Amino acid sequence: MLNELLAGKVISFPTDTVPALATKPEFAQALFDIKKRPPTKPLILMGAAITDLLPYISGTPKELQLWQDLATQYFPGALTLVLPASDIVPPQMNPTNSQTIGIRIPDSSIALSILKQTGVLATTSANLSGQDPLLSMGEIAEAFPEVVVYSAQELDPQKPMGSGLPSTVVQWQNHNWQILRQGALKLSRIKND
Repeated sequence: MLNELLAGKVISFPTDTVPALATKPEFAQALFDIKKRPPTKPLILMGAAITDLLPYISGTPKELQLWQDLATQYFPGALTLVLPASDIVPPQMNPTNSQTIGIRIPDSSIALSILKQTGVLATTSANLSGQDPLLSMGEIAEAFPEVVVYSAQELDPQKPMGSGLPSTVVQWQNHNWQILRQGALKLSRIKND
């Protein structure tokens, strides 16, 4: 899969929530194109470790510590943190607001193994925009024949992968956490200290 990514192709693999479509961040436009996704819906960066994702965010030392503390509490897991983006985030990751970026570390041995090999990837759920996420690798292969779909001998291509629920999304805004989407991880509020 690494060779395909380096060539700008889109891959798909299971996560703890719903299967992902992914590519290298510099090729993020391919995800918008393949999904027919509007530019108002940003992509997220997935990594295998918080140290892989830190270069993509920007904040004060106090904020960075606060964010890392929250990441330590919930990563790997079904939480996406939307944070101020650093200059290295390609603008096509979030075309209408390149000032922010979502980051996540999935709680999936398959996803983590892939991300350790590939480095940080631009990701989104495997579906056409506005439709329900596809949950099996077989469905993804059928719907997106141009995508390189993860397969392994022990993996049933028709079996649903992950919880079937998207990640919960929280954004750091005005020195507070705002819950943008309740997903697989149920949160009522997040302390800011």
